[in-house]
Amino acid sequence: MLAGISVDYVTRLEQGRASHPSAQIVEALARALRLSATERAHLFRLAGLVPPGPETVPAYITPSVQRLLDRLTGTPVAVYDASWTLLMANPPYAALMGDPSGWRGNERNGVWRNFLGPGTRARHTPESLRAFQAALVADLRTAATRYPADQQLQQLVAELRANSDRFAELWDSGTVGRHEAARKTIDHPHVGPLTLDCDVLTVSGSDLRIMIYTAEPGTEDAERLALLTVLGTQALVE
Repeated sequence: MLAGISVDYVTRLEQGRASHPSAQIVEALARALRLSATERAHLFRLAGLVPPGPETVPAYITPSVQRLLDRLTGTPVAVYDASWTLLMANPPYAALMGDPSGWRGNERNGVWRNFLGPGTRARHTPESLRAFQAALVADLRTAATRYPADQQLQQLVAELRANSDRFAELWDSGTVGRHEAARKTIDHPHVGPLTLDCDVLTVSGSDLRIMIYTAEPGTEDAERLALLTVLGTQALVE
C-alpha cells in the first residue's frame, strides 16, 4: 500500500502536479521505493532538489543493505546514519524500544534523545550512562569532522551544546570513544526487563549503523523477545 502511494506521488511529481517536498521526504520516498543510486538522484531532481553530495551525512539505504534487512524480519533491527539519526526501524525494534513512527526532526536523533529528550528504554547505571554519553559524543564528533559542510549536523551540535551542559562539557573536552557492541537490559513496559546483546554494524562506504538486538537462545529473555515480535506494538491486555 505504501509503495503504491509513493509511486503515485512520484508520478505527480513527474507531471508537475505535486508540491515540492523536502529533502527528508524525498529520501524517505527513495527508501520506500528501494531506488538505486541513479534513480534516487533522479527523484531529487524531479523534486527540484540537488542530490546530496559526499559532503553531507549519507542517508541512503542501498538495495543490498535493504535485502539484508529483509532477512532479519524476526529480529529487532534499526538503521541509523553517521550522526545517529534513525532512518528506519523494523516492527520488532519498534515493539522493543517504542514506536518511532511519530518522531519528527531531532526526535529521530539518538544523541538528541539521550541528552535533551526522553532517553531510551535501556537501563543504565550512573557509570554506564557516563560512558555511553561519552561514546555518543565522540561518534558525533567523528561525523562532524568527516562531514563539515552538513548544515543539519551543524545545527544539531549547536542545539545540543546550547541546551545540555553535559554534552557541551564532553564536546569541548575532546572526548574519544565509540558506540560499540554491548549487553543491555531493556525495561519494557509490558513484558518486563529483557537482557539482550546489542551489536552495531557499520556499512563501509556509507557510514550506516545497523543496530541489532538478539537474545541468548533458551532463556527467558528469548521467550519475552519472541512474544514482543509476535505482538508488535500492540498493548498487552491482561
